[in-house]
Amino acid sequence: MNQPLDAEIAAAVAAFPHFALTADLLPAFRLPAPPAELSDAVERTERQVPGDPPVGLRVHRPVDATGPLPCFVSMHGGGFVFGSVEKDDLLFDRWCTLLGIIGVSVDYRLAPETTYPGPLDDCYRALVWTYEHADELGVDCDAIVLHGVSAGGGLAAGLALLARDRGEVPVALQILDTPMLDDRRITPSSRQDGLAIWSRESNEFGWRSYLGDRFGSEDVPGYAAPARAIDLAGLPPAFVSVGTCDGFRDEDVEYALRLNQAGVPTELRVYAGAPHGYQFARDSAIYRASRLDIEGWFARRLQAIKGGATSSRYSK
Repeated sequence: MNQPLDAEIAAAVAAFPHFALTADLLPAFRLPAPPAELSDAVERTERQVPGDPPVGLRVHRPVDATGPLPCFVSMHGGGFVFGSVEKDDLLFDRWCTLLGIIGVSVDYRLAPETTYPGPLDDCYRALVWTYEHADELGVDCDAIVLHGVSAGGGLAAGLALLARDRGEVPVALQILDTPMLDDRRITPSSRQDGLAIWSRESNEFGWRSYLGDRFGSEDVPGYAAPARAIDLAGLPPAFVSVGTCDGFRDEDVEYALRLNQAGVPTELRVYAGAPHGYQFARDSAIYRASRLDIEGWFARRLQAIKGGATSSRYSK
């Protein structure tokens, strides 16, 4: 049975008709959104990871920053098939100054034009480039954080697995915000009809687009669909969040539990009445609470990484 939406979010969701994302609708979803109103406290520069193809990055840094800062390498959402680095602009407009961090938003290639492993490879190359250019960017290599929302959260989880196994870049933390983790779509929450914002039909389209010929088979590695990963030991501490009205609820809760069972310190937040994509309702109490939860968790974990020696800005 579907759970009721939070009243504030339900009012905002009412403006969005239920839809099933298809190839015909995809061009409309890829249209650029109106530019966000951003502060002058954060400078944003466009960078590029060289290669074939190059990977675009948007680097966010507080203008008054001094010394090396923690860095969030961030993957935007959009079901693997739409979205852009602009989705991170408002987030880093807040976090760069509040948390004293650098944000690196990755413009990874989209499906179905580029299937797995292409998008994840782009993210990995961006992570390596950030690490190798840490001095230039002012990045603290002991405090690199992987962050992602929705499909970006799935990419962040896959990237954490890949970084662990390749052993080239130390990752300190991972923030998986309503992550898209399981292509099998076998949980009760993923099978519900009438899901707000991201329907089960749209979810199938996203996974089918991302996995290509692998879709529906057992030939799907954990890097592509982290819920399939067998060994979660040795991953960086994690923050996992999801709403009770999200089709990803069950897979996200299970992943957080498995991380803890594997010895990975993991905090889980499940927001009653929140659907997938609730982050668009920026005036809602749930959205505000979710930002405070992430910020508080990051401040505590950073303090642990630094042995208690952190700037006062982290404890705000």
